[in-house]
Amino acid sequence: MGEEVPRPRPAARVILLDAEDRVLLFHGHDPVRAEETYWFTAGGGVEPGEDLRSAAARELAEETGVSLAPEELAGPLWRRRVAFSFEGRNYDGEEWFFLGHFPDGAEIDTTGFTDLESVTIAEHRWWSVEELRDTAETVYPVQLADLMTTVREWDGTVKAVR
Repeated sequence: MGEEVPRPRPAARVILLDAEDRVLLFHGHDPVRAEETYWFTAGGGVEPGEDLRSAAARELAEETGVSLAPEELAGPLWRRRVAFSFEGRNYDGEEWFFLGHFPDGAEIDTTGFTDLESVTIAEHRWWSVEELRDTAETVYPVQLADLMTTVREWDGTVKAVR
């Protein structure tokens, strides 16, 4: 028998910035490799027939409780192709990153997590560029610290990231 063909997985993600230009990241793991943890942005899979910007806004609301209209998201700023496995399945991921701004007075509310997110995401926190540069922890996308220095000066083009 041959290897499993990776499943395509389009995803829409949000670089959510607070008033101090820190980015919100979640700390999670693959349920079959709980010892390998990583930090990642809000976002997730695009539903059939859903456009990327709407998916980003929906995922943001589900995972953070922050409701931004799709047109309030800038981008896509970045596109990331990634082969990965999760729950023992192989995926061919294509992630599109949008920029959103955390509303004044809002709070992060993770009660919209799916059951799987509830058991695989341990925490969330805001990260500064300096903290991203200094951490030894795994962060996706891996270039996030460098990318964050220019996120406010987005020129309207989609940049490939890893």
